[in-house]
Amino acid sequence: MERIASFTVDHTKLQPGMYLSRQDGAVVTYDLRFKRPNTGDLLSNAELHSAEHLFATLLRNSACKDAVLYFGPMGCQTGFYLLVDGSRLDHAGAIALMQEVCRRGADYDGPMPGRSAAECGNYRNLDLALARKLCTEYGAIVQEWTVDKLRY
Repeated sequence: MERIASFTVDHTKLQPGMYLSRQDGAVVTYDLRFKRPNTGDLLSNAELHSAEHLFATLLRNSACKDAVLYFGPMGCQTGFYLLVDGSRLDHAGAIALMQEVCRRGADYDGPMPGRSAAECGNYRNLDLALARKLCTEYGAIVQEWTVDKLRY
């Protein structure tokens, strides 16, 4: 059986950051690594869920919203995947988008997006303070990120 590309990355050496995971035609997948794999320092369910709601909402309300195809958590609980239409958003633009979303998320003071039974099947574990904290922490990581740093 063919190995998945992300399994070829040495997760004992991978640092938090933003990486180009794969490109399938115009679809570009970014690995947004928040925590160091294999350290036991994982995102909690509430952190994953809360950050997912805030990041996804901000991404889909950004000037680049038409390029955003998907944003969602990694099963390993160390980060998220961002899929974009590479014909609408290049690598530098994707980095700038994540920097902007982190800034906006860190300062966000509105209601938690999707925090109701009608909007989310697990709305009770959403926490805006956790989401804002992760925006601040990840924003510091990607603040000086460059296209050259996208390589694993």
